[in-house]
Amino acid sequence: MSNVNININGQQILVPAGSTILEAATQVGIFIPTLCHDPELTSQGSCRICVVELKDSGKLIISCATSVREGMVVDTESPSVLEARRTILELLLANHPQDCLTCGKNGDCRLQDYAYRYGVTGPGFSGQRHNYEIEKDNPFILRDMNKCILCGKCIRACDEIQGNHVLDFAYRGFHTKITTAMDLPLSKSECVYCGNCVAVCPVGALQEKGLRSRARTWEVKKVKTTCPYCGTGCSLELNVKGGQVVGVTSCQGEVNGRALCIKGRFGYGFIHHPDRLKKPLIKHKGKFVEATWEEAIALVAKKMSAIKNDHGNDALAVLSSARCTNEENYLLQKLTRTVFGTNNIDHCARL
Repeated sequence: MSNVNININGQQILVPAGSTILEAATQVGIFIPTLCHDPELTSQGSCRICVVELKDSGKLIISCATSVREGMVVDTESPSVLEARRTILELLLANHPQDCLTCGKNGDCRLQDYAYRYGVTGPGFSGQRHNYEIEKDNPFILRDMNKCILCGKCIRACDEIQGNHVLDFAYRGFHTKITTAMDLPLSKSECVYCGNCVAVCPVGALQEKGLRSRARTWEVKKVKTTCPYCGTGCSLELNVKGGQVVGVTSCQGEVNGRALCIKGRFGYGFIHHPDRLKKPLIKHKGKFVEATWEEAIALVAKKMSAIKNDHGNDALAVLSSARCTNEENYLLQKLTRTVFGTNNIDHCARL
C-alpha cells in the first residue's frame, strides 16, 4: 500500500493511502473530538463534531469519513473549527436534559467532556424539547431517549457486532428517534441483552441498571480479567467498589474487542451471592456438610471406582464444560479414556 504526505497542525505526517484524517491525527496523538465515530464500527459522519479545516480552501470537513490526499494541509483547532464545534454542542444541548448531577454517566460522558473542553455552558438555542418516558421495564438496560443524540452507534453495534438488527432510526425531523420495530420497548423486542449498545453509547441514553444504581464512575476501580462463562476467553473489566464487584464493562481485548454476551456483561451477580458455594459439600446422614477438597475428591474416586468394578467401564460417562479452558477439557478427556477406560465423554457446547 502506498503512503501519502499530509500536514496536520504544521506537522508533516506520512500515512497509508486511504486513511482518514481522523486516523492520521490519532496516529501522531492529535486530538479530534468524536461522538458518532467508533474504530470498531463503520463511519457514519452524522454528529459533525470532528470537523477540521482544509487550509487551501478554508472549508470545514468531517475528519472521520474523509480520506487523506497527497499534500493535504489540515488545521484541527482553527477559530472556525472551534466555533463550529461549540455551535454543534449548543444544538445538542438544546434538546438534552441538563441533569448531570444525577445522571449515571456523569464523569464518563463525552457530551459533558466536550462541553467543558470548549467552554459551552448550556444550550444556545431554545425551542421544543422531547419528553419521552424513561424505559426501565427490562432487567438490564435503562433507556432514556431524552438524552439520545442520534449518533447511531447503538444501531451499528447491534447490526455489525451482534448481527441482531433490533434498532434503527424511526420517524422524521424533530421526532426522529432510535427504537425497535413498531417502537416497542426492548423487553418486547428481539433484543438478546448483549449490552453492546450500552458499551458504545457516548452519553446517558443507555446505561447498565445495576452499575448505575451502585456506584459513580469515579468511585470504581477497573480490573481487567477474563470472562469465566465459556472457553472463548473474552476480556472484560470488573468494576470494583469497596471490595465488591458492582458491574462489568467492556475493554479492548484481543479476542472480543469490546463485545460481550449477556452472561459476560450482566451475569456477575453470582460473585457475592449468599447462596454461592465456596467449599465442597458431602452428604452425611441425609444432610450436606462442608468438607475439604481432599475429602470430596477421595469420596468421588471411591464411588466411581465402585461403579466401574460392579458395572464395567462404560457405566461411567463424563460431560465437560465450555467454562473450562481447552487444556482442561483435553485433560478431562484423557482422564476419561485412560483412567476410566471409556469413550463416553461429551461436551455441553455440542448439545
